Amino acid sequence: MPSLGPLEIIVILLLALVFFGAKRLPELGKGLGQGIREFKKAGKDIRSELEDSFKDEPAPKPVPVSAPVSSEQKL
Repeated sequence: MPSLGPLEIIVILLLALVFFGAKRLPELGKGLGQGIREFKKAGKDIRSELEDSFKDEPAPKPVPVSAPVSSEQKL
C-alpha cells in the first residue's frame, strides 16, 4: 500500500477546507480526535477484561491416571 506524500496531504487538506469551511474544520478535528480516543479506550478496556478473566481462572488440576488393569488382576 503506497504511503501519502506531502503533496497528497496538502491536496486533501485543501479539499477539506473547501468542502467544510474554515470555521467547521476545528469542530471536525475535535470530533475525530474524540472518536479515536474513545476507540483506543474501548480497546484497552477489552484487553484488560480479557487479561483479568485469564488471571481469575484457576489452573487446571492434573487428573490422576490409574495404572492399566490386566485381565489376570480382574479375576
